[in-house]
Amino acid sequence: MSANLVLLENESQFNLFPFTLTRSAADIRIGILTIREKWERISGSSVTVIKEMDSDGNKDPYSIPANLIPDTSTSFENNNHSNHRLLHHPWQLVEYNDWAIRQDFRLLTQGRVSQQVPHTVKITNPDQVFVEEGARLEHCYINASDGPVYIGKNALVMDGAMLRGPVSIGENTVVKMGASIYGASTIGPDCIAGGEIKNSILFAFSNKAHHGYLGDAVIGEWCNLGAGTSCSNLKNTGGKIKVWDMYRNTFKTAGNKCGLLMGDYCKSAINTSFNSGTVTGICANIFDSAALTPKFIASFSWGIHTGQQYLLEKAIIEIETWMKFKKRSLQEEQKMILEKLYKAL
Repeated sequence: MSANLVLLENESQFNLFPFTLTRSAADIRIGILTIREKWERISGSSVTVIKEMDSDGNKDPYSIPANLIPDTSTSFENNNHSNHRLLHHPWQLVEYNDWAIRQDFRLLTQGRVSQQVPHTVKITNPDQVFVEEGARLEHCYINASDGPVYIGKNALVMDGAMLRGPVSIGENTVVKMGASIYGASTIGPDCIAGGEIKNSILFAFSNKAHHGYLGDAVIGEWCNLGAGTSCSNLKNTGGKIKVWDMYRNTFKTAGNKCGLLMGDYCKSAINTSFNSGTVTGICANIFDSAALTPKFIASFSWGIHTGQQYLLEKAIIEIETWMKFKKRSLQEEQKMILEKLYKAL
């Protein structure tokens, strides 16, 4: 295309809370790539994200909804886009993740040759395993019988870790010893993954480094789950799970399985037990819960039962401390978003 591709922010900015509190729907990660990155690769064009209407009140002729996940197996010029998926609810991220990983795997690996897998790795169906340059695999197990396994650049998969596809391990991510990662799971760039993870997505820069269960969950950026943190993804009755709609202040019904939906910059104390379908805002410091957490934890919460807010100044200092661990810093634009959301409480 000669013109830049335009992605329109629309009602998805409200429907996909908490993940669109701090980003456009276009920058949500599903599969291996973000929605923006998928469109850039299949169109061969740079991508601009704008509000639904331009300054003249007219839709851009090259515009696409920012919450539309492209079918990356077809060329941009192909008019048959019937396999695209439209995100209406945050729990659909895990519902579509199996499909999205397979799509991105083909897009990223077609015509390329994987780095050699060390002989110390037990591997099943190696044709569906792709290892990028600089990745290290140490005495681990990879089973791609049920779906592909993608290992990003400079990732580290430690001894005894077990990966069963479809799975994506992002660039610079560490999978710790003995971790059990089931499909369909995405561990984004610069994350740490440990314990048991199933059908879940970590966006980027987040840590679930220790034992505990994460299932049918979506974790935003710069989150840290303390040792022993687990989330329920299934009611004891097996019934439908209700999920809090932050924008409309009411519950919506998801499917029979839905785990934790956690916004950016959140932290949980050791042994925190999240209820099925729990939604958190951003910058929540989650502790002092003796039983299952409430179904909704507001942005800038300081504990569950303290009745206090996480003061903005303190939150920013501690976010910057966590970022230093990964050699990053809080950008001015990010700080302005946090200030705006804090003032809106």
